[in-house]
Amino acid sequence: MSVRTGAAHTTATSPVSRPSGRAGPARLAESTEFHPIIARTHTIHRPIDPVAYDCVKLIFVRRGSAILLSEFGEKPVSVGDVITLGANTLCGSEPEGSITATTLYLDRDYVIDQVFWQHAALLADRLDAQDFADELYTEPAQILHLGEHRAGMLMPWLDELVSLSLGGPSPERFYRMQALLFAVLDVITPYVRTTPVRRSATQRRTEYPSVLHYRKFAPLRSEARWAVELLRGATDRRWTLQTLADAVHLSPSQLGRMFVDAYGKPPIAYLAAIRAEHLARLLRETDMPIETAMRKVGWHSRGHAARMFRQTVGVTPVRYRQLVRKHHHAAA
Repeated sequence: MSVRTGAAHTTATSPVSRPSGRAGPARLAESTEFHPIIARTHTIHRPIDPVAYDCVKLIFVRRGSAILLSEFGEKPVSVGDVITLGANTLCGSEPEGSITATTLYLDRDYVIDQVFWQHAALLADRLDAQDFADELYTEPAQILHLGEHRAGMLMPWLDELVSLSLGGPSPERFYRMQALLFAVLDVITPYVRTTPVRRSATQRRTEYPSVLHYRKFAPLRSEARWAVELLRGATDRRWTLQTLADAVHLSPSQLGRMFVDAYGKPPIAYLAAIRAEHLARLLRETDMPIETAMRKVGWHSRGHAARMFRQTVGVTPVRYRQLVRKHHHAAA
């Protein structure tokens, strides 16, 4: 169940799982209401080009078959198969006649939160959980062959998830939806390929606030993904909206609108969040002086860096390092 949290890649919507009609992508894209779990069942009759969504997707094939086009190449899928697509993974499909599937769209911050609590004894914070998930789930797209009978036991749970999510976000239904999701994950997780991750026995949990990210499960335009790749690939560069827009061949106003629509914040604000993420990693994993680490991620003013870091992580860089070391020493 690859999480693929790095926004430099792209989230996948499989053509197999592309919603249609009333519950289709337009409705999902236009909705401003946030919910970490959305379920839809749909039948696809025509090919769908590879497209990317900013969420983790689980696609359960119920009837028919298709050729899946993703990062693993071209692979056949049929009844009893489950496709896992990490956030920011391109995927498309060519139905062989038609294919019916139920797709679960999972907000990637919600998924990372589950990883954090699942491995709380090993992880320092949710930023650490993101790194851990990237190491653990290195394959962005997988096909799980559960078999028709084993997959069949999931169908009542999937149908209920679809029914509960059609009405939009509802706090009253959240725990039932979460319980159903966890029951599904309990069945499919043993089939997911993972990579062994070595963790120091002294790595233990600490709690740091982290900002929620605005999400809407809509296709990401290639220019938005390209801009994110540029920002993540050179956080230390003195980016401006103009230089970034020039790099992706858009006007600043076009890029700004597209980027906010895709990621919920302007490009420069997104860059600040990336820099905070990288700075937190340096503070956790190295003894590099804080000011040196700030410059390494692209911040040259200590005061500005401290403000931006606190807005994203919830504490100052100095306090963050103190908390990490305190808990590591206590656990040693």
